[in-house]
Amino acid sequence: MYPHFQDAELENWHDFEVESRKEIFSLLRGIGEKNQLIRMLIQGESDVCVTSILDVDEAGNSVLLDCSIDKEQNQRILGSRRLSFETTLDKVRILFAADLIEAAVFEGNPAFKIAIPPTLIRLQRREYYRISTPVSNPVRVVIPLPAELGGSTTFPLADISCGGIAILDNKMILGDTIGKTYAGCSIDLPEIGQVKTELHVRNSLDLTLLNNKTNRRLGCEFVNIPRGMLAYVQRYITKLERERNARIAGLG
Repeated sequence: MYPHFQDAELENWHDFEVESRKEIFSLLRGIGEKNQLIRMLIQGESDVCVTSILDVDEAGNSVLLDCSIDKEQNQRILGSRRLSFETTLDKVRILFAADLIEAAVFEGNPAFKIAIPPTLIRLQRREYYRISTPVSNPVRVVIPLPAELGGSTTFPLADISCGGIAILDNKMILGDTIGKTYAGCSIDLPEIGQVKTELHVRNSLDLTLLNNKTNRRLGCEFVNIPRGMLAYVQRYITKLERERNARIAGLG
């Protein structure tokens, strides 16, 4: 049902499928009450509409959605045979789909109506919770590089999750390396220990700083990380969370 979500994270989507009608209704109602924006994708087209849930009618088995401001896009949506929806609720990624969408009215304004989906995906995994690492005393990762690139090189981390890290490549040493995998990397986590893992570069973002210097942020995914090493990462994230909560409590 969900292969149209082109996402490597969904290879085992059955593991995260919610089938309880009561739970599905509760999640949809929560998304609507918190005015969460929803990406609506027309299958087979690179056509995305940002919408939101206007109302969830459990008795009528329907969900009312906001229309696009683009009338032509609304016509394409109504003519679609398959629609995909993606949003978040309390940092949890929610995905669902619809085979049929109809024109409707909500409080005098045009709207869309779909049936309450029979299932949805709730990706409630710690990989999606990223926490920034300290700036003043940054955590560092050592990436083995060929001799012509300077050999093993140290990079500061920007954030960390149980799925991977973001690193800052200030000197653009790695270049545009999306899709490249680096073996034998090591991360020293203060008070926890050293993590050994492969890193696969998933994305790259160039940032212009206030002094007009450019900084490159690379999003890296852990590959084949041993369970024991992942436990270190989890412990470090918990440590950072506790320290942050203590600071917030101190300010309060």
